[in-house]
Amino acid sequence: MKASRRLFGASIAAAMLASGAVYAQTKPAAKPAAAKPAAAKPLQGQVVKMVRIDALSGLLGPVGTSQLKGFQFFAEKYSAINPAGVKFEITGIDNKLSPTETLNALKQAIDQGVRYIVQGNGSSVALALIDAINKHNERNPGKEVIYLNDSAVDPDLTNSKCSFWHFRYDADTSMKIEALTTFMGEQKDIHKVYLLNQNYSHGHQVAKYAKENLARKRPDIQIVGEDLHPLAQVRDFAPYIAKIKAAGADTVITGNWGSDLSLLVKAANEGGYTGSFYTYYTGVTGTPTALGTNGAGRVFQVAYNHYNIPGQMATWMNEFRQKYNDDFYTYSTLRIYESLGEAMAKAKSIDPVKVAAALEGLKFQSVNGEVEMRKTDHQLQQPLYITVWQKADAKYPYSPEKTGMTLVPVKEFPNYVSSTPTSCQMKRP
Repeated sequence: MKASRRLFGASIAAAMLASGAVYAQTKPAAKPAAAKPAAAKPLQGQVVKMVRIDALSGLLGPVGTSQLKGFQFFAEKYSAINPAGVKFEITGIDNKLSPTETLNALKQAIDQGVRYIVQGNGSSVALALIDAINKHNERNPGKEVIYLNDSAVDPDLTNSKCSFWHFRYDADTSMKIEALTTFMGEQKDIHKVYLLNQNYSHGHQVAKYAKENLARKRPDIQIVGEDLHPLAQVRDFAPYIAKIKAAGADTVITGNWGSDLSLLVKAANEGGYTGSFYTYYTGVTGTPTALGTNGAGRVFQVAYNHYNIPGQMATWMNEFRQKYNDDFYTYSTLRIYESLGEAMAKAKSIDPVKVAAALEGLKFQSVNGEVEMRKTDHQLQQPLYITVWQKADAKYPYSPEKTGMTLVPVKEFPNYVSSTPTSCQMKRP
């Protein structure tokens, strides 16, 4: 946001000294200059239509539904304050977390003239989208679309599968595990770790990077078990908790999200497991309620945000809750709108080809400082936080799902620390 500068004319009074006496020499007041109008925003009133393709039904539907509310809420906010002067409009299409349904939804959106596609839940879906959008843009010059990824964190998306048309606003798994295991390396009470993850690309990557990083940073830690389970199909995690306890694990690392995390936590509480959890998505719909007042001091999350960022964000969080009776937690939503507004103002266009070029290397201010869309691979460089589940208080008051608890920051990793290298060989049009 840039404040308009106004220039005002001023009368000049000159005081002169003569012959030891002080007297005023008054000149006629200069006619005030007319105030200059605020600079016109380059794309004032143009509409940017967006579609978010994600699960809005099934076990993981509550997550997608909550996130769509966030996109619609902040579309209104950023339509009023973005430097390009554009108006954002976003709707959702249910892909049932299926790559096939996703491709049908993509075709539907493109047929409706939408040029900005948003998706996040499910890296398998993200991989299908990148491939389909690459092919569409190659075959349809002048009708290109951009893919804005708010949550899919498989590192391959900005490495071997990187694309000029894809921009990731979440931190990838290699970034999160780097931060998480650095913090874990300092915790001397961790000796035996169990890896429990969803059986798709994201879960595989969490397990892979966790083993590599722990071996490098804390070779004394034992990996005492590892399981991959079907995505969004398990309703009772009690058998997994029994295995974790039998293995003697004092710590669980999991990239689970949605019902797969909330049901896991519920089973841990019911099964009497008292070890620690190191997670990606404790703050996401359903998991705070599953935790309740349990897990204080032993459930940790690595993320690019937390509930209690002060200032404007605190106001918006409370406004969102009041409007939807829900909690907002997907801060990449804001960064998508922030970066689009800046890039469109820079490009003086809403054309996806020009906007994509303007997004590359773009540095912009977000709610917790400056972030950068790295040109090499289109991975947003941003701070990461380790937070722990504990009772809300005056310093950290925001309580998700009215549990009386919150996620309190215990460690921050600035952009240059949370960054990881890329092998991307970007092909540009």
